[in-house]
Amino acid sequence: MLRGMATANYYADDLEAAKAWYSELFGVEPYFTVPGGYYEWRIGDYQGEFGIINRKFAPSHPDRPGGQIVNWHVDDIAAAYERLLALGAKEFEPITERGQGTGFVTASVIDPFGNVLAIMYNPHYVEILAKTGPA
Repeated sequence: MLRGMATANYYADDLEAAKAWYSELFGVEPYFTVPGGYYEWRIGDYQGEFGIINRKFAPSHPDRPGGQIVNWHVDDIAAAYERLLALGAKEFEPITERGQGTGFVTASVIDPFGNVLAIMYNPHYVEILAKTGPA
């Protein structure tokens, strides 16, 4: 069901400083931006997505888990989400379309052990898979 890592998201209080720092680290500017909220780079051998999100959008709460989130690509987000819930996971964030009309859809659960497990339908993952073939 979990096809591969789709996007790793990290959070920063100073989004612009984080953008500058990661652009220096990666040697490239982000390819996708949401002003004041999000920057994303494609990095590594399979052009994995690395995102920095304004910390005010972080899913951290004193009484709930949080931190960086790795989104795992799934082909059918609704079916995968229902299966996770059926296996005893609890809803953390419901199925949510990201960037209206872009095809990116996420959801996350808290597994029975207190970890956030995030799933995502990611058109970029599908594009790379089409170029490289399944593992």
